[in-house]
Amino acid sequence: MTVTVLASGFCFIQAGGASAPAELLYRYGGMYSGAIARHEYWRLLAYGFLHVNFVHLTMNMLCLVLWGGHLDRRVGPAYFLIIYLGAMVFGAVIGNGIHSTPYLTVGASGATSGILGALLCLWILGKLDVGFDFFAINIGLNVAFAFGNSRIDWGVHLGGFVAGLIACALLDLVEKANAWVLRCKFPEVVKVNLTLLACVAVLWTWSGQAQAVATGASGWGLMIIMVVACSAVVKLVDLALSMKKGLAIVVTALAGVNAAAVMLCGWALAFSCWPHLPIGYIPLDIFLVFFCSNPVLISGLAAIGAAAVTLWLCSKEMSRGLEDVGFVATSLRAERGRRHGL
Repeated sequence: MTVTVLASGFCFIQAGGASAPAELLYRYGGMYSGAIARHEYWRLLAYGFLHVNFVHLTMNMLCLVLWGGHLDRRVGPAYFLIIYLGAMVFGAVIGNGIHSTPYLTVGASGATSGILGALLCLWILGKLDVGFDFFAINIGLNVAFAFGNSRIDWGVHLGGFVAGLIACALLDLVEKANAWVLRCKFPEVVKVNLTLLACVAVLWTWSGQAQAVATGASGWGLMIIMVVACSAVVKLVDLALSMKKGLAIVVTALAGVNAAAVMLCGWALAFSCWPHLPIGYIPLDIFLVFFCSNPVLISGLAAIGAAAVTLWLCSKEMSRGLEDVGFVATSLRAERGRRHGL
């Protein structure tokens, strides 16, 4: 919500009012008819953090509060992040496929519809204690509002809703399978950190740098390699958590990996410096003017900051791991044994 409000508010400030014109929304990441064909995949996420006006922003953030709280408490922040961003991307893809004429779409509607779809999945699985009237009212209002306003992109709503429902069902299957392949229940901070690192790895796989490293490999081949590598990392973390003081080891390792990831991203961004400036995206151009003055120093400081923030956010887990004499690993294994799906 904070990121969305800041991004949309930045557009409103640039526009000088409580609404943003189409030209400004397009420049800052609005999803449009030619985005996928032109390989502008970043718009599949960027559009979900921008809004046309203050009313549009308020409505979507209200849905995020009313629906997101239920889902976050039930599945945890890591799976919430996967469902929310997955619904945002899939909603944009479905909306793009449905449109036969030029369009421009912004808003978190696809992502919030995905939250509602995930809640419906949990209710069908018998894992959410709400009545049917919750879905009848909310889905009914969502459908009526989408079809009652010609400016609403119902394809994004529908795609996000279906994506949320499917993603939640798949995550439930993953959790059931994890009972057989993983020993320990991962703490949420570890799970969130691994999810964010996986997102960075996927983005890197899609980039030209991945093809440069793995010359001759196809896009699908790189993706398979990445999936195998991520699975191996998850298992290594699982084995570490099952050891005495394993939680402290994992948190320390994540701090180091986060620092390395930020450093690598900084080096990759350095290729966008002169003579490649300007990029054409004003916020990025402003940042690059500052960054390109000394990319190595700034990347190093950012890496140190990433490690420090990781240790700060995981301070409770770090303390718990350092004091562990074997009970933490035992409790994490017991938690895994008690869980059956989400």
